[in-house]
Parts: sequence; structure tokens; C-alpha cells
Amino acid sequence: MDAKFDYGEKVRVIKNIRNDGTFMGSNRGALLIRRGNEGYIKGVGKFLQDQVIYQVHFMEQGCTVGCRETELSDLSSPWIDRKFERGDSVVVRQTLSSSGEVVVSVGQRGTILGLESNQKPFYYRVSFKEVDSEDVNSWVIPETVLLLAQSDPLLTGQVLTRSTQC
Repeated sequence: MDAKFDYGEKVRVIKNIRNDGTFMGSNRGALLIRRGNEGYIKGVGKFLQDQVIYQVHFMEQGCTVGCRETELSDLSSPWIDRKFERGDSVVVRQTLSSSGEVVVSVGQRGTILGLESNQKPFYYRVSFKEVDSEDVNSWVIPETVLLLAQSDPLLTGQVLTRSTQC
């Protein structure tokens, strides 16, 4: 199993990187690096003898994070920049109605379930209510109507400085 990327190569993260429990100083599931960010390969290793893991240093965020090969791409690969990813917490910027009935109010918080269109304008399936782990109020909503919720410091402009090495 050969590594696709080499030491010093600049790469782009193509999926949100969340803490799987191995990143010290951050809660499990917390967003570490948002998709689209670029970093440099600092080291290459193997996990369980069948997965290549790259130590990627993200200079803007001031941290080094372990990434799988499937989470990275080279900078020459086409890139579609969209604002949201599955699992993101979002807030609605305007009231949404269906058949004249309000179904989602301004400021209501929801969770991105997935991308519905893979080209601009982007539309997302957003869940606004769960009952017994079952989605009972989800809608397909254009990207222009949504904002990231202000719960994650990485999303609100605050920089987390971590010196943890993976």
C-alpha cells in the first residue's frame, strides 16, 4: 500500500474532519478542520496495517491533524465550494411556508442531513425536529436561506490553537 501524497505536499480536505476521540483537548465529534481548508503533509503512517494516515499541518488553524487518504485531495482536483456539510447545525434566515402554512420560523435551528443538488444553486435536506430519533420535519432548502449556527468556535471565526500531534 503506497501513499498517494508525499511529505511537504499541499493538500485540500474534502470532508469535514471531526474528533474521533484521538485529538486531545477537544470533545469527541467536535469539528477540527472544515472541508476546503488546505494544509501540508507533515508525515505519513499506517493504521491497522491497511490504512494510510497523513499528518496534515493546517497553518491557519495552528494544528496538525491525522487524515485518511479519502479525506484529502491534491490542489489540481476540481473543487466545488459549498457552505454546509452533513451534520452541520444551521439557522434559517427567513420564514418558510408550504401551502400557505408556516413550517419553519426565522431563527429556527436545524441539522443538515445531506446535499440534494450537486451543482449551484445548492439545496440541502435539513431536519428541524426529531421524535424518538425519527425525522418528522425535514425540508429541502436553498443554501442562501441558511446560516451556520453559532455553536462551533471554528465556524464563528475564533481560532483554536492546538499543538497536539496525531
